[in-house]
Amino acid sequence: MHLSSESSERHRARTVVLLSVLLVAACGQSENPPAATATTAKTVAPAAADDKQVFTGNWTTIGSRQVLDLGPGQQASIFHLSGSLLLSGKQRINRGFQAQVIAFSDTTTGLQGRSVWTDEHGDKVFSELSGDVLGTGQLIEGKFIGGTGRYAGISGEYSFKWKRLGAIEGNELTGRVVGLNGWARIGSPSAVAPTTAGGQQ
Repeated sequence: MHLSSESSERHRARTVVLLSVLLVAACGQSENPPAATATTAKTVAPAAADDKQVFTGNWTTIGSRQVLDLGPGQQASIFHLSGSLLLSGKQRINRGFQAQVIAFSDTTTGLQGRSVWTDEHGDKVFSELSGDVLGTGQLIEGKFIGGTGRYAGISGEYSFKWKRLGAIEGNELTGRVVGLNGWARIGSPSAVAPTTAGGQQ
């Protein structure tokens, strides 16, 4: 009987120890979740929205030109045009500008020019122009190359066709832009060097 009592006591002791070990292990698992659980909780950040500002516009110009005859059917011309530019669209970069253009047009090499748009606060947008000779119905493309103030760091493109209004009288030239449309993306002004009024950095 004595041996049987000792055996029972040892059995109960082993049972208590085993239960204690299982309890400690279970508590440890609840306090330290697997790394996989933490990983599944991560979410992917949404992609940034497109910040292009799309616009259309109307542009009436008046100015002058100088023409150099280079032989039958060949001419080279210098244009200086200015006028009011009004933009449309919810994403337009501004309601309106005073726009100026200086361009060189050659019947062989096409047109190369520069344009400056100035808003009501005096901030400017600079662009390059290229295309065929300046004439009615000819496509001209513009590329933004920078600006001042809120337009510092601007990039984008636009295009239009130019239409002459009335007959050419002497060196005077009047016209308007048809089908102006484009897009712009305004960069961070702090990341761009300030630009002088002459358009040079």
